[in-house]
Amino acid sequence: MTIYHFVGIKGSGMSALAQVLHDMKFEVQGSDVEKRFFTQQALEHAGIKILPFQKENIQPGMTVIAGNAFPDTHEEIEEARSKGLPIVRYHRFLGDFMQRFTSIAITGAHGKTSTTGLLAHVIQGAKPTSYLIGDGTGKGDADAEYFVFEACEYRRHFLSYFPDYAIMTNIDFDHPDYFANIDDVFSAFQEMAWQVKKGIIACGDDRNLQKIQAKVPVLFYGFGDDNDYQARNITKSPEGTTFEVFVRNTFFDTFTIPTFGDHNVLNSLAVIAMCHYEGMDINIIKEQLLTFTGVKRRFSEKSIGSQMIIDDYAHHPTEIKATLDAANQKYPDRDIVAVFQPHTFSRTQTFLDEFAQSLNLADKVYLCDIFGSARENHGKLTIEDLQAKIPGAELLNEKETNLLRKHENSVIIFMGAGDIQKFQEAYEKELASL
Repeated sequence: MTIYHFVGIKGSGMSALAQVLHDMKFEVQGSDVEKRFFTQQALEHAGIKILPFQKENIQPGMTVIAGNAFPDTHEEIEEARSKGLPIVRYHRFLGDFMQRFTSIAITGAHGKTSTTGLLAHVIQGAKPTSYLIGDGTGKGDADAEYFVFEACEYRRHFLSYFPDYAIMTNIDFDHPDYFANIDDVFSAFQEMAWQVKKGIIACGDDRNLQKIQAKVPVLFYGFGDDNDYQARNITKSPEGTTFEVFVRNTFFDTFTIPTFGDHNVLNSLAVIAMCHYEGMDINIIKEQLLTFTGVKRRFSEKSIGSQMIIDDYAHHPTEIKATLDAANQKYPDRDIVAVFQPHTFSRTQTFLDEFAQSLNLADKVYLCDIFGSARENHGKLTIEDLQAKIPGAELLNEKETNLLRKHENSVIIFMGAGDIQKFQEAYEKELASL
């Protein structure tokens, strides 16, 4: 039997795929750097072997699945090539694998992970489902009829996929290290749209998505009157959100979700549209929406003393605004304190003013040094350039997290896509030592 060896198994997509194959009774192992990542826990829980990188890991009879972050010159990839073993890049493998199911790709600049997690949770209530989520979570079901997966636009990786359906949440300019501008991003999504085989569910409130063309039906969802699936009469409370859904201007049903902010209404609406289009039982959809507990690193909460500590992956101005809006809905009577670590110099430089505008929605802002990659040319940009645009913003380092203690009865949100969690861990240790 083939052993699948993952080069870079701790990557969020890679670890999720490893879990899917393991659940489907394939033999799986992988290698990575020694540093601990949040994706490891699920792999260890499943008993999947994680080895340090070394060419001796590569043995005859293996199929090597290579993470996108590792070049062809990586010692394990070179060793596999010298032994004549099959080597498949992650997104290529996934593209082939999904052909055996009714596949649903979730893509968009923002909201992919949350929507993928929600759709997987809802569909599982109706049919056996395998899924792969960008927070490192994956599950395989030997009887799966559906495969729900997150499809990332970065470096046009999603063009390896020819899914039956695609949900497109929005098109926004991000990854300025790769995409030239919004038109370049749009062209990638347009190319993806041509590859979808059965139908596209797209957010009609997004003016770029309104221009998408396809060979299959495109159904629009959103708050606007001209959407096929429209959310109306939205009631927000600290317990969650209730809204009515109209399908082509005809009342369909009322739904309640235990989450906050307009973006979660839109994500739920996309899921409702997809499930309705596939003819799933409305009562199952309603029940499953109510029991969704969220995905990793998306508004993940814990209460410590008088403070609520939240971990969130928001790393783009649009996402920061959505996270702060959600916090204000759930905690209307508390101060919202943002602790933000910008991710990549190119993104920080491109959106400097927009980051400042979004962060200004918080009652108080702390900034951590920019998390950049060694490959980047960052010129003279520093975190002080962002600080200068946010009145009252303070800089925070790992050794001074006790500054946050003075914000009693506040909500403290640690946001970012780098290693922002080390600041949260340092602060939690600080609190535990009191």
